[in-house]
Amino acid sequence: LFIFFSAFNRKTGEPPLINGWIPYLGKALIFRKDAYKFLLDQQKKFGDIFTVHIAGRYITFIMDPFQYVYVIRNSKQLEFHEFANKMASKTFDYPALSKGKFPELKENLHRIYQYLQGKPLDIISDHMMINLQDIFEWKCSQATDWETEKMYKFCCSVMFEASFVTLYGRVPAADGHKVISEIRDKFIKFDASFPYLAANIPIELLGATKKVRKELIHHFLLQNMTKWLGGSKVVQARQDIFEKYELLGDYDKAAHHFAFLWASVGNTIPATFWAMYYLLRHPEALAAVRDEIDHLLQSTGQKRGPTYNIHLTREQLDNLVYLESALNESLRMCSSSMNIRISQEDFVLKLEGNQEVVLRKGDWIALYPQILHMDPEVYEDPKEYKFDRYIENGKKKTAFYKAGRKLKYFLMPFGSGISMCPGRFLAMNEMKMFLFILLSHFDVELAENKAVRLDNSRMGLGILLPDVDIAFRYKLRS
Repeated sequence: LFIFFSAFNRKTGEPPLINGWIPYLGKALIFRKDAYKFLLDQQKKFGDIFTVHIAGRYITFIMDPFQYVYVIRNSKQLEFHEFANKMASKTFDYPALSKGKFPELKENLHRIYQYLQGKPLDIISDHMMINLQDIFEWKCSQATDWETEKMYKFCCSVMFEASFVTLYGRVPAADGHKVISEIRDKFIKFDASFPYLAANIPIELLGATKKVRKELIHHFLLQNMTKWLGGSKVVQARQDIFEKYELLGDYDKAAHHFAFLWASVGNTIPATFWAMYYLLRHPEALAAVRDEIDHLLQSTGQKRGPTYNIHLTREQLDNLVYLESALNESLRMCSSSMNIRISQEDFVLKLEGNQEVVLRKGDWIALYPQILHMDPEVYEDPKEYKFDRYIENGKKKTAFYKAGRKLKYFLMPFGSGISMCPGRFLAMNEMKMFLFILLSHFDVELAENKAVRLDNSRMGLGILLPDVDIAFRYKLRS
């Protein structure tokens, strides 16, 4: 009754409400079907600020990218971490990070992200490069003639194993690859249910997902992790912190490690697929990126081929402008994250142009960057893949405009402000290195001519998956 009553008693200054006629659900079904189209339709009717009733929540959408900064900078009144922690603890089955039970655990874990920046990032990236090359050699070095595989499956196999070994260490058993493959297969099953878990659907209703999650978490129990060799400092630091909290059980610690694995590969795998798919779909893009890679190897006196170890500094990776632009363009086209903040008090959000939005405690505010990414005023022909869209006069292009004004935010695949992905630099490096090794070692082409589209079931949750897999061929470059 309260939801029904409060919905029809809008205060002065509150945005127009799109309520829906189904009790509790509101507009949830139509939003889930195609959030992008739904939000654009509402923007045409109601302008740049409106509230939508979605499954018992009142979410106010800010559609104008020039107003994003006012939401992002108000991190005291508009909080993110509490919401994220609640969702993660439920999804990955560890106890909520309450201050009373686990004082400063949240802050201590956040501090560890320093291992994914600066000098420590160089170290972990170097390990990732070595591991990627090892996996490519193990997987592909026999491909003297054309080998055919499914592209998503291939990206998943290589990126999952390289990330796992880089973060958690090698499985010393003779069948180490097989052990990681088994973990990966369970991971894929769990990941298929992720959108439902994120939507608060009880895990008991999701078939074998609960059993699979439990099995995955068991892999990360201390007695298993101590057998793995050469893990990363970031995982070791997390282990050290968990040991300080007596109220965290062994299963809880393992669940935290599993959540960190999901955060590391859940979006990177589909993003790698799209980067590879679009390059193979566009021969001019493939040629430009390959030329840039070959030129770097030549200028640094490094030989290409599975038997040679390639080393790249962060500066060299950063200077591959065509590779980065092609990657950014695929991220623009396939990312669909919703940046959520929750009002901590009754609060008036002041926006540009003397606009004000009256918010109640507990109201949700959302930015939906996919609208920006597909805005024809910002990106000409936004549905077209243009591999050099982020290059101007041979350098990185960072100036994009709307209505003649320069945008502060123009590409947001990793979130914004306090909710920005702390692993974004490592993720970008991993994807660049994957493509670098693939294109320097192999001739690659699509083996079937079919369109792969975005699967919208993860709208609002990060990188969208492909709706089908597609076959490609590769062989060693002569």
